[in-house]
This record gives sequence, C-alpha cells and structure tokens, in this order.
Amino acid sequence: GLVLGVYSSEKDDGAAQFTSAGDAFDRLVSGKLRALLSLCGPPLKKGKTRVFHGLHQDFPSVVVVGLGKKNAGINEQENWNEGKENIRTAVAVGCRQIQDLEIPCVEVDPCGDAQAAAEGAVLGLHEYNELKQKKKPVVTPQLHGSAEREAWQKGVTYAEGQNLARYLMEAPANYITPIKFAEHIEQKLRSFSNVKVHIRPESWITTQEMGAFLSVAKGSAEPPTFLEIHYLGGANTDDPPLVFVGKGVTFDSGGISLKPSSGMDAMRADMGGAATVCSAIVTAAALNLPLNIIGLAPLCENMPSGKANKPGDVVTAKNGKTIQVDNTDAEGRLLLADALCYAHNFNARAIVNAATLTGAMDVALGSAATGVFTNSSWLWTHLYEASILTGDRVWRMPLFEHYTKQVIDCPLADVSNIGKYSRAGGACTAAAFLKEFVTAPHWAHLDIAGVMSNKDEVPYLRKGMAGRPTRTLVEFAVRLSQDSHN
Repeated sequence: GLVLGVYSSEKDDGAAQFTSAGDAFDRLVSGKLRALLSLCGPPLKKGKTRVFHGLHQDFPSVVVVGLGKKNAGINEQENWNEGKENIRTAVAVGCRQIQDLEIPCVEVDPCGDAQAAAEGAVLGLHEYNELKQKKKPVVTPQLHGSAEREAWQKGVTYAEGQNLARYLMEAPANYITPIKFAEHIEQKLRSFSNVKVHIRPESWITTQEMGAFLSVAKGSAEPPTFLEIHYLGGANTDDPPLVFVGKGVTFDSGGISLKPSSGMDAMRADMGGAATVCSAIVTAAALNLPLNIIGLAPLCENMPSGKANKPGDVVTAKNGKTIQVDNTDAEGRLLLADALCYAHNFNARAIVNAATLTGAMDVALGSAATGVFTNSSWLWTHLYEASILTGDRVWRMPLFEHYTKQVIDCPLADVSNIGKYSRAGGACTAAAFLKEFVTAPHWAHLDIAGVMSNKDEVPYLRKGMAGRPTRTLVEFAVRLSQDSHN
C-alpha cells in the first residue's frame, strides 16, 4: 500500500495540491490520480481519506489523505506546530486504512517532515493485543522514497519509545508487577554498553530508610522494587546527569481509602510516570544522546490489607521528615518523596519527575496538556519548547507558598499527604507536598494524570493508554544535550 498526502486548496478551483511524492506518483500513472481525485467530489478535508485501487502494479492500493493547509506552522494559540500535528494525524489515518485492507506493508509519503510522518505511522498503528487470540494484521510502515531516511528513522525511534510506555501502561497488573516492570526495562537496555541497570530489592529500600515508600508497599503481597538506571552518554561520565524520577504504582486500589470500583481497572496504568521516564531513557540510548541520564522508579502496588497504611498513620521519609497519611489513596507522593530525596545524591543538572498523581489535574486540564510545576524558569522553557515540537503539550501550574501552608499545617507530623482544604487545588497541594522533599534549584514535577489515557482526543493514538508525554521528555533531553555542547 501507499499513503500520499494532499494539501487543502488555497484557491477556490479546488484542484488538489500534492506533496512532491504525490506529484511524482501522479506523473508515474500519467495524471490518473489527479483526475480521479477531481471526479470524487469536493477537495479532501484535513484527516479525511480517499482510497484508489489498481492504479499501479507496485501499489495495488493507494490512500490519499488530507494534510490541511500547506504552510501551517507554529500556532501560538494552540502551543504546537500545527503542520507537524497535521502530518502525524494524516499518516496515522492513512496507515490504519491500509491495515483495514489487510495489506502487510505500507510506504509512507514523508509529507515534507519525515520525522512527523514516521511518528504518525508508528504511533497510529500501535495497539495492545498481546492477550487476544484474534489480532489485527501487522503492518510495517516504511519511507516512500529515500530523501529523508535519517529523519524518518528518528521519528520511528521516538514513536517506539512512546509505544513502549503504552505497552507497559496497558498491560494487566498481574502481568506487569513491580519486578516484571523492572525486568522488562532491563531487557530493553541490555544491548547498550553504556547503560547500567540496578534492580534494588526491599532490603536495599529498607537500608536507604525510605519509610514513606515502604509504607505504601507493605499492604501488598507483591514486594516493592526500586529501579535505578544509569545511561552514560555524556563525553565525560562525571558530567552532572539529568535525573528522571517516575511514580511506579503498578496497581492502585487506593489502599484503605479504597477507590470506587468503576474504572478501577485503569489503575493498572498508575505507573505511567515510571513507564514514560524509563521509555524516554530507552529512547535516549537508542538515539545515542550525548548526555548522562539517571532514571529512578520506585515500584510497588497500593493494596488494602491488614498490613496496609491506615488513615492517620505517620511515616518517616528518607530525609527525616514525618508525614501524616490522611488519605491512603494519595500514595504516589509518598513514593516520590523518598525517590526525590535519593535523586539529590547525584549532583543533577535537573531533576524531572513524572506521575499520574492527581484526579484534580485531570479536572483542571483534561487531556489537553501535562501540568508542570517547577521552581526553574530555565527548565520550564526547555520543556515548553520541546512540547511545541512534539505536539504533546505541557502547561505551567503554580507552586505558590499558598499551597505549601496547606500541607505543612498538620496536627501530628511535619507534613500531611493531603491539603487541609481537602479537594481545593488538589494538583497544586500535591506539588507543594513534593516540594518539601526537594532542595535542587532545577526541579520539575509533571502531573500526567489527565494525559494517562486516550479516548479520541489525540487522533493519531488509538483508544487506550497514551504513553504521554514520552516524546516530550525525549525532545527535552535532546535539547539539554545540545545545550551542554554549546
């Protein structure tokens, strides 16, 4: 199969405006493609397709898909590059059409941006069907022509990184337990000589005095695991690393503060923070980025049992601060508190943590963007600029003292794990809680609860766990590696 892009017409005559690959193919079939398109009615709208059969022996089926305006670029209102988003969407739609026709291989028009086209193809075709007997036919996308091979390959690598996160988040919690998660990432990194992976057992977590993390894990029969990854891509292995920290709750029942049963199955993806940061490191290694990165993922389940945290219990974090656990379903911040304390051992250039932390984040922004809380405008600028390119957006949220007061005004301990006004500003009080465990000048907390899954909002992702914002984390790391070169 072949997927070709066509721009919406600038003029009223409605004549199709092909990409250069579309023009070349039309010449190959003596103008038949253009003639057929004009017979098919009005010009193709963005993301809409027409399928033609029997035009050329090499490509029995050709899908033509609308790309929108030709010179679409950065849209200031939308905070993304509209041209790239249009390509991702168009190519994804075209490739799925080829898959529906059960054609095993598809060549993709680079549409002027081969990286975006590759991302659209590889992200658009991904689906978790590991455990089904009846699977959709596998379709292998490849670049049509040879002009932009390097950019195409980069796009494939970016998209495969996000698909790894999607795979980990979608898999059932009895398949991706804390130890299985760690082993899966270790296996993905095995072939890289400049990567060291440490899978730390419960005994190590205990010696590290991670009392907050252990308090969450103790309610489950599954033992906790602390995954530590060292990617040494920098020119000097002693250069300060970028440290990624990800919340790794492989199933979150809420503990004693039990969640409602409807939708609880989606809490298999409560390790989305760990999935996205670990997948970003796998991608950085595949791209051979000239940068040192450390990944930290505290992994456990949050379950109700006779051993579980009880509301009102007080636990002690790694830095000695005591925490009153007023709600056992605000557990992610307990894991992260200890992991963030540990992250300070590495003389980091920046610490970035990601977590499906609060339902309040989903209420605030929905699935439009990841909420970012940061003490560093330098860090924010890099994340924001990266997100404009990837289309996987971020939005800055406040870290006011106003919220800190609400978590440190606590009857029994130094800090409470929920704000004293309960639901008000829930995402902000969660970030204020984390800030109590950070002294580094460049730290960002990404609350990814709202972008955890996709219904139909991102047209180039199928329904299911989204693996966002993996590509934005990768692009951010790319920018940081370029920064250190300059």
